[in-house]
Amino acid sequence: MKEIYLAGGCFWGVQKFFDQFEGITETETGYANGPDVKPSYRDVCDSSGHAETVRIVYDEKSISLRSILDYYFMIIDPLSVNKQGNDCGIQYRTGIFYTDTEQLSDIEAVCCAVEKELGRKIAVEVEPIKNFFPAEDYHQKYLDKNPGGYCHIPAKMMSIAK
Repeated sequence: MKEIYLAGGCFWGVQKFFDQFEGITETETGYANGPDVKPSYRDVCDSSGHAETVRIVYDEKSISLRSILDYYFMIIDPLSVNKQGNDCGIQYRTGIFYTDTEQLSDIEAVCCAVEKELGRKIAVEVEPIKNFFPAEDYHQKYLDKNPGGYCHIPAKMMSIAK
């Protein structure tokens, strides 16, 4: 099993989106790459410096990192800085936080392809995961528990794997 950490705006929708794919064995919402102090949701909303992030555990025999990243770019605006949908602030920045330098070649290849397609440099951070603190329980699988909850990702995207 491998892990990748993806920040793509509000983590509720990012988690629900990735839960649909075969080969994704676990997802967890949390706060990443801010100060080395466990924040609360309130701290993150008050600009603690952490990004709302989803930890994704995947079976590379069933789904490739490139596929995961292709899906990721389907649900974010890669040119937007600290904003996705109606959500604004540093906690909503986009980022690909890797656990192993072996992942970097796939990450760079996908990011370069997106930049070439757009004709511009993207605003997605690419760096190693520095820290990750799981979000409070009520944030885990939030949209499953609250189907009418706000999400910047269109509802039709939540069933593209079918």
